Amino acid sequence: MTDLLWQGKYLEVRREGTWEFAARVGGLGAAVILATTDAGEIVLVEQLRRSFGRPVIELPAGLIGDDGDFDPAVAAARELAEETGFVASDWTNVGDFATSAGMSAETFTLFRATGLSRTGTGGGIDDEDITVHVVPLAGIAGWLAAARARGCVIDCRLIVALGLL
Repeated sequence: MTDLLWQGKYLEVRREGTWEFAARVGGLGAAVILATTDAGEIVLVEQLRRSFGRPVIELPAGLIGDDGDFDPAVAAARELAEETGFVASDWTNVGDFATSAGMSAETFTLFRATGLSRTGTGGGIDDEDITVHVVPLAGIAGWLAAARARGCVIDCRLIVALGLL
């Protein structure tokens, strides 16, 4: 039996036996996008994450179903455009993955996006305040080291996704 300990708008904390874990309300998952340009660049986003109190370098991503549409591909296309200003002509569903299986029930669907065109500035919606970075893959290690040196946290999904390129 799973007991609900706390619930907010998007997150809840549950206990099963002695194990406590976080989950998305309604079991929502996320769409995460590994977007690369024809010029050999990767599209990344940077935003302040309250959980760290610091900016985080991430792949573009967003919740699936928070707008009522539970199609992961629709969420991926929406989030890529909102966060980065890019649209993609080619999409590949790489699969579903666990975010942090020991602490969270959250899953994400990873999409590979290519054939990119820039149609806007990105930056997210409302108070997201997202900075878009288009980084040459050939220099990604040095770029990430410099981001870390200026105080950024690097999302591990980015490191995993780089292994797919």
